[in-house]
Amino acid sequence: MYYEAVRLGKYLALAGVASRRAAEGIVRAGRVSVAGEVVTDPARPVARGEPVTVDGRPLEPERELVVYVLNKPAGVLSTAKDTHGRPTVTELVRHEGLRLYPVGRLDADTTGLILLTNDGALAYRLMHPSFGVEKTYRAQVARPPVRRRALRALREGVALEDGPAAATRVRLLAPDLLELTLREGRKRQVRRMCEAVGHRVVSLERVRFGPLELGGLKPGEARRLSQREIEALRSAAAGHAGAPR
Repeated sequence: MYYEAVRLGKYLALAGVASRRAAEGIVRAGRVSVAGEVVTDPARPVARGEPVTVDGRPLEPERELVVYVLNKPAGVLSTAKDTHGRPTVTELVRHEGLRLYPVGRLDADTTGLILLTNDGALAYRLMHPSFGVEKTYRAQVARPPVRRRALRALREGVALEDGPAAATRVRLLAPDLLELTLREGRKRQVRRMCEAVGHRVVSLERVRFGPLELGGLKPGEARRLSQREIEALRSAAAGHAGAPR
């Protein structure tokens, strides 16, 4: 299932054991073994083929690696599970017992294209900013029209509290409608970038992820990707990663 070394905490999260934070707690509690040895460091790298057990039970590889595309409605959480009983993206996909998890996240009030998969290696490459997979968003904003100066700032970079951020492409589709393409996915990044140039986001939709578009999917609808589409995703995520795993 995993074709590159990843940190143990992330490995467990991608395998559907628990959320990233909860998985790290499971490791620190001494409940996880790698290659027969108990590991308590969530940052310990796990290589391809290394056997991992949780509470003595081996993590079984998925029989089949799949990817689904979903048009996420507003109010649905981009998580596999929610302890408060709120709706999640995995509940909208009929996955026949496979352990699916979302590739990255969309805010609860953001709609549009999100991928779900059980392929940890592919998910890692699609999510990590060092691979540069592009995502395109359409943002309806307040205080139109958006001026050229604001568009230029979004392209050249704006200052955010967690560092500068720039869009690879920006288009003005209507006086109050922007289309932005990014190669990273920091928390609420599009919203914060637009606010930095004086335009609060009223609604936000992701319309493209790498080579994939929403197409005719209605909100709440999902479909399984063909092998050809999955290979296109792999090609889009074939860049070099300079960051540690």
